[in-house]
Amino acid sequence: MVDWDVYLVTQASLSAGRTTDGIVADAVDGGVGVVQLREKDRSARERYELGQRLRELTHEAGVTFLVNDRVDIARALDADGVHLGDDDLPVPVARDLLGDDALIGRSVSTVDAARDAEAAGADYLGVGAVFATGSKDDIDDEQYAVGTDRVAAIAEAVDIPFVGIGGITADNATEVVEAGADGVAVITAITRAEDPAAATAALADAVDRGR
Repeated sequence: MVDWDVYLVTQASLSAGRTTDGIVADAVDGGVGVVQLREKDRSARERYELGQRLRELTHEAGVTFLVNDRVDIARALDADGVHLGDDDLPVPVARDLLGDDALIGRSVSTVDAARDAEAAGADYLGVGAVFATGSKDDIDDEQYAVGTDRVAAIAEAVDIPFVGIGGITADNATEVVEAGADGVAVITAITRAEDPAAATAALADAVDRGR
């Protein structure tokens, strides 16, 4: 059973000079439910080597471990699954490569895209960017700050779980869950926090209030 409440997406360049290993360890202490290895600016080898350490850490803690974009790295690490975007392999291809037990997520910003991803066999969705965010510089207008009304519309349209992502903090996570999200995915709300464990716990509390 996946705990979708707080979903951490790693990115060392947004971690205030701290290591991804340390951030993830602190997030685990704070109660994170899912960790996604992102690290888009690292080579495949570097991501794999970091992923080996994160896979061990999350496995010991019973935390779901996913890899962003790279089906090959997810497979090599025996990760729990992969998260795919518009430019990545189609969901059915990833399913063929990773098997029926793998968790396959898909980033979406519209109701139509959410329905299409569910029909293609995605297990969960990442919906956003819900609010303005500085962690992505390639978002078009339809994907930027879609707001909680879009979250609510997607909640009505699909039956699979989804997390809201993009500009989410402990101050606005509650309204994202109230709108229908199963949890929240964040980068800097944890990675740049003075105390990542406490920041994770605060996000979990905000999600609980949304229910």
